[in-house]
Order: sequence, then C-alpha cells, then structure tokens
Amino acid sequence: MANLFWKTKSSTKSLLEIPFKTEDEFEATIFGTAELLQDIVLLRRQVRGGAKAGIPDIVGVDRDGNICILELKNTPVDAGVIPQVLEYAIWAETNPDSIKSLWLESENKPDDIEVDWDNFEVRIVIIAPSIAAATLQFVQRINYPVDLLEVKRWAEGDNELLMVNKLEQEERRPRVKQAHGLQVYDGAFYKSERNKASVGHFLRYVKEVEEVIREKGWLLETKYNRYYCGFKAGFFNAFSIGWVGSKTFAFQFKIPQKELKALGKSPTKYDPDNQLASFYVDVERTRTADFIPLFEYSYARLSGEK
Repeated sequence: MANLFWKTKSSTKSLLEIPFKTEDEFEATIFGTAELLQDIVLLRRQVRGGAKAGIPDIVGVDRDGNICILELKNTPVDAGVIPQVLEYAIWAETNPDSIKSLWLESENKPDDIEVDWDNFEVRIVIIAPSIAAATLQFVQRINYPVDLLEVKRWAEGDNELLMVNKLEQEERRPRVKQAHGLQVYDGAFYKSERNKASVGHFLRYVKEVEEVIREKGWLLETKYNRYYCGFKAGFFNAFSIGWVGSKTFAFQFKIPQKELKALGKSPTKYDPDNQLASFYVDVERTRTADFIPLFEYSYARLSGEK
C-alpha cells in the first residue's frame, strides 16, 4: 500500500488510504465526479440491452463523438477483463439504435457534441484501484482504443483526495486499424468538414495559445480532436478551442459561474450542467491575450493550486 504525504509550508501530514468498501461505492464515486473523466459525458449506469450476457457499468459519449464503454472493478485488474469489455464493445458497435436512445434521453448532453450514428467508434475505459501493467500488452492487440485508469482514494479529515493514474507504455506498437481506420485530426481534416477560411483562423488561435503556454512554462500538450483542440495535462483538458459550427469556434473553459463573475468574464454561452463556458471568437476583435486570466485560473485549478 502506497503512502501519501501532504506537505505544506508549516507541516507534513501522512494521509490515510481509504479503499472503496464496495463496487457500488466505487462506481458511484466515479459517476458522481465528472471531473475524473473530463472529456466524457456519462449517460447512464448499469445499461441493459441486446442479448449480451453482462451489462456495461457506464455508457458515455466523448467530445469526439466516440461511444465510451466504461467498466469499473473495485478489485485489482489484469488482462482477464479484456474478453468481458470486448463483448460490451461489440454490442455497442452492433446496436447503435440502443446507444442513440440513451443519448437522446440524456438531459445533460452538450450542444457541441455530435455523433455520427452511421460511423462512430467505440472507446473502452477500464477503471480500477490497480491494473496489472501486463494488461497494456493485450490492449495493444485489439481493434478498439482503450484507456486504463487507476483510481485510489486518500483522506485527510473530512476531505478526500482521489488519485487518477493513466497507464501508458513509452513505446507503443502500431495498433491494428479497424476497417474505417482511426482518423487523424489536423488542418486537412478540418478543411474537409469546416469553412476553409475559418480553419485558418482556428489554427492561428491554437498557435497563439501554445505561445502563451510556452511563456508560462506550463506542462500542457496540444491535442487535436474532431470537434475541438484541447490543451491537456495527462488525461485532463485545462482548456480548449472548440468548433460550434462549420464557421464558428470558441474558447472553452470548465469553470463555475461564480468564478467567471469574479474574473469579470461573460461568456457567449454557459452550460451549467457541465460548467462549460464558451466565448465565441470574432476573428476581427477577439484577442487571445484577453483570456490569460482564464488560462491561468484553469491551469491553477488543474494543477491543484485552486
């Protein structure tokens, strides 16, 4: 069992690891803490459908429009979980109408996520307190993208600290592609789906944000996706620039409304369910520098300084 120490300027505290008592408690914590899966909109727990023997714990949709099958285990996990999640993934891929019904019934689906119901990709997310490293070798040999996440809990008084660790190998062998292939998102892709002039401006703003990140010395990676470009620290987006139409795009920040007011910022659109603030870009007037307070707040929140 790992030891976790909380060091402040005045003292050092040893935190107590608190395992989840039951799988239901573990699942409820994940489902109730959407920040742990920042790019995935969770639709429903314990989904039943089709003729499959088991039931996926959680079904969601990510911001690329991929269908996400989440399998949670409150026990150590190894490669033995792979056949089970493959069954779920195949069910999702062959029953798009069942997933579409969940999506249409969902009350918290964001307006900026689109799903191509005739050609979506299934993404598998396996979450457990610990996952055997050898599981990665099996993941690389299947045709679905798979995320392996370890989630553990520590306590300090009435406060809880959740650790999220994404398992990755330094060198990955090329994955065997599905029939339609894994899409590469870049300028050429955006121009095939968006207004070409708007794509040029979109990429210009991305470069300007990257320059801010370099000047601040932040450890963020630029990640292009179908509907947005995110600036990520590991698994999580600090902030993003997202498409809201074929011509229009926006700076997007996940931030409580009270913090927006404190910073004196009024977004073009605010999604209270997901706390997503969107500032539509006017290429003649919008300056990247105007959003530096929001960049700083978002990075500080992500890095634990807020």
